[in-house]
Amino acid sequence: MRLTLSASLAVLAFAAASSASAEEGMWTFDNFPIAQANATLGTTIDQAFLDRVRLSSVRFGGCSAGIVSDAGLVMTNNHCVATCVANLSTQAVNYAETGFTPKARDEEVKCPGATAEVLTDIADVTERMHKAGEGLSGSAFTRSRDAEAGRIESEACGPATDKRCQVVSLYRGGQFKLYTYRKYSDVRLAFAPEDRAATFGGDLDNFSFPRFAIDAAFIRLYENDAPASTPTHFVWKADKPVEGTPVFVSGSPGATQRLLTQDQLMTIRDVVLPMDQLIASELRGRLIRYSEEGERQVFEAMDPIVGLENTYKRGLGRMRALTDPGFMAARVAAETDFRSKAGDRVFADLSAIQPTLRELYPAMALLEGGTGVGTTPVAGGSQLFAWARTIVRGAQERAKPSAERLPEFGDARLSAAQTALFANRPVYPGLEQVRMEWWLSKTREWLTVDHPYIPALLGKESPEQRSARLIEGTKLADPAVRRALWEGGLSAVEASDDPLIQYLLAVQEPTRAVRTEWEEKVQAPTDRASEQLAAARFAAYGDAVYPDATGTLRLTYGLIEGSDVPGQRWGPFTTFAGLWDRATGAPPFDVAPKLLAAKDRIAGDTVINMTVSSDTIGGSSGSPVVTAAGEIVGANFDSTVLTQRNAYGYDRNVNRSVIVTTGAVTTALRDVYGMDGLVAELGVR
Repeated sequence: MRLTLSASLAVLAFAAASSASAEEGMWTFDNFPIAQANATLGTTIDQAFLDRVRLSSVRFGGCSAGIVSDAGLVMTNNHCVATCVANLSTQAVNYAETGFTPKARDEEVKCPGATAEVLTDIADVTERMHKAGEGLSGSAFTRSRDAEAGRIESEACGPATDKRCQVVSLYRGGQFKLYTYRKYSDVRLAFAPEDRAATFGGDLDNFSFPRFAIDAAFIRLYENDAPASTPTHFVWKADKPVEGTPVFVSGSPGATQRLLTQDQLMTIRDVVLPMDQLIASELRGRLIRYSEEGERQVFEAMDPIVGLENTYKRGLGRMRALTDPGFMAARVAAETDFRSKAGDRVFADLSAIQPTLRELYPAMALLEGGTGVGTTPVAGGSQLFAWARTIVRGAQERAKPSAERLPEFGDARLSAAQTALFANRPVYPGLEQVRMEWWLSKTREWLTVDHPYIPALLGKESPEQRSARLIEGTKLADPAVRRALWEGGLSAVEASDDPLIQYLLAVQEPTRAVRTEWEEKVQAPTDRASEQLAAARFAAYGDAVYPDATGTLRLTYGLIEGSDVPGQRWGPFTTFAGLWDRATGAPPFDVAPKLLAAKDRIAGDTVINMTVSSDTIGGSSGSPVVTAAGEIVGANFDSTVLTQRNAYGYDRNVNRSVIVTTGAVTTALRDVYGMDGLVAELGVR
């Protein structure tokens, strides 16, 4: 593809295209700029390469992964299997402390509720989706489009349980594609190191470099109770990486906001990020306090605290970008250029929505979630609350025709809801109560005591009283109880005496009202205006434009290289020798016991981590890093704080993805954890 944009615009959201000197773009596999990538990198990839990479790439929960053997073996990050490890662990047998090191395949253990997916097909359904919204506005527009998406998904996948179909909005409504996935519902943990090996340096080193983390793990895909046959897979390459090598990163980045207007970004800067940051920091504080109560509480709160720390640092980096005069001036220049081509009308429509969005955001974020712009966890992330809401809403929605339901309960999506609901996961009542108590307290604080929805949420009780009563009285921790309520339908749900079920029934009116108002006044007009803006963008820039990330599979590329800008000056590699030098013996710079015991068996110059100038963001964790020959040389696990501006625009000077190398993973498997079976399966000699 030939590009029509100047280099000064190429790093910015509205252009969203790459110049010859910048590895920008989270490209979809059906619109990847092969010629441009080859010209930039000096490679000779072709469509066959793209097909192999796509079929070897895996979406795993909110992470990415890569198939590395013909028997369903998949490499991802250790932090991507942290929930699985926590679910399989107890205080007596804590795999986060010891590592999970099965000696044979029959010792691999199923991750509760986990699914993995491989993208098999992409089809254009733009015309159908646009036609579904013609002449409509408000919630009628939203519901009509949701219903059409559900019909398309049902037509494509039907009752199949080994496939999943998803209508994906690209270019903020400019295009719609049907993504078809091969779905694996039996995903088993095959290896995880000691947590300290994967998180050396803790929160102090998080979102930074140099790093010394073996943040890698393996899962295995199963079908019919046997390892899946996966003849298409990446080739394992454990050689020492070479600076300047071109590489490709394939994964499912969560969300970028590069195509937003400046007025939309000001709403994020002034309303969304400040609220989300305050929320995350206070919830983290409450969980830390909870963890100080004893060893059991430390065990229960460890994984949630790490997740909140990631959320907070990510938001911090994004706030710095939105308050960086140089970065924002470049975005303004790009928008000015775009306005000269597209006109002001659609921009004005989006600007007019912002006061309403600012007003409605707190209630929508706290009571419903799913705003598309923030990260505030509903009910503090309470698992019991999430199950109760699925049961109650599922029962209410399934009583309607599929086209009239909330989209998450359409026929094509019910299997995903059931998988999550029926999973046998441990529940920690103390932790659940902290989450619920925090949520009720913060909701009352943010919405104010006089808000009309507060009586339904609290009645005459305090947040402490209500959360204690609900969590102590519910029986939803038992998967059999959840299954019985789900299968019993609306009559069983309404007859239930479970206090959490009754609570969710009681709060449906206000929470659904919040969602309806958001759809009517924010989501629908935003989607309509964004669709028009996308058409103007295509007219101005053609197909040299890539879409914002949407949690769907993308391919980016770059070079193995260090950084030389203020605040991050370093070479591209760290080694085991550097790990030993950095270690102090005191947390968080204490080396994992098994790793430390293997010190004399490990070559000090073995590279642990490296940095790459690829275009990645949250959700790219676990993304396979591959050469032009299709050899996997690492997995993305982090990026720097400065890179968090990547949500709003790519800046090659500061953008660096942090990679754990296959050489480090091989060393850990062979010399630390005795995983000889996996080493042989990977073809290491």
